[in-house]
Amino acid sequence: MLDVCLLGTGGMMPLPYRWLTALMLRYNGSNMLIDCGEGTQITIKQQGWSFKSIDYICFTHYHGDHISGLPGLLLTIGNSNRTEPLTLIGPKGLERVVNGLRVIAPELPFEIKFIELRESLEVIEAGEYVIEAYKVKHNIICYGYNVVINRQGKFDVEKAKENQIPLRLWSKLQKGNTVIDEGVEYTPDMVLGESRKGLKISYCTDSRPVKAIEESVYGADLFICEGMYGEETEETKANAYKHMTFEEAAKLAKNAGVTELWLTHFSPSLVYPKDFLHKARNIFKNSFVGKDRMTKSFKFEDETSEIQ
Repeated sequence: MLDVCLLGTGGMMPLPYRWLTALMLRYNGSNMLIDCGEGTQITIKQQGWSFKSIDYICFTHYHGDHISGLPGLLLTIGNSNRTEPLTLIGPKGLERVVNGLRVIAPELPFEIKFIELRESLEVIEAGEYVIEAYKVKHNIICYGYNVVINRQGKFDVEKAKENQIPLRLWSKLQKGNTVIDEGVEYTPDMVLGESRKGLKISYCTDSRPVKAIEESVYGADLFICEGMYGEETEETKANAYKHMTFEEAAKLAKNAGVTELWLTHFSPSLVYPKDFLHKARNIFKNSFVGKDRMTKSFKFEDETSEIQ
């Protein structure tokens, strides 16, 4: 099961009723965070999820409303007695930016590893997550992310027997491990059927609606996209500041054939986003206005997902 929590939905500045945009995912005991604006650790605490289990933090870009909460979060993770390495992923310049912020968090009980993005599209294997980073169009270098959970095929008893796999090795191979036994190498494909449909969560903020987004998020189970402005009359402003309106986000969702759209990263002037939800739903029916700590547990296609 993959748990997804939209920790905050605000853009530019935190408000008393709306924290800055950040996303957290949980899968098999490993947590991932995308963006970390001011107040992120407060809303994680309110959600009741673990700081210690955060293994990866991805950054879309380095504007303050997406990264200013990092020093405090690092200190909190350190206070949780974490000693395992923490991996940070973001555009070129990540290590320099983070080290600047760490002036107030200089000593941590865990190693920080950096992966800096330089290409238009990069794929990173991070434990059981596959992270696809794709460049979008903001006024500084900015990336969107897909988080993919692949699903292996079912264990095939007949296939295992045909390949003369010793019974004692079945369990290890079923878990995806390659095994060498008595000088013979056995691989998981010798006991597994065809791969099954996995899960795909897409996240994009701070961008104009470009073709790269539509292509990258294609077929996502959930597309979380910025809707900085509700009214179509704000399109001129959205174009000037490299953001999107509800309608533009909905068009991307429709063209990309995603299952569900959550709008987020609202302008401070957008006090009641739900007042404009109809503008998105006129284009893409399965659109929702995000709210702080909006959560959904995703299961594979032969199971049932529930929104909270």
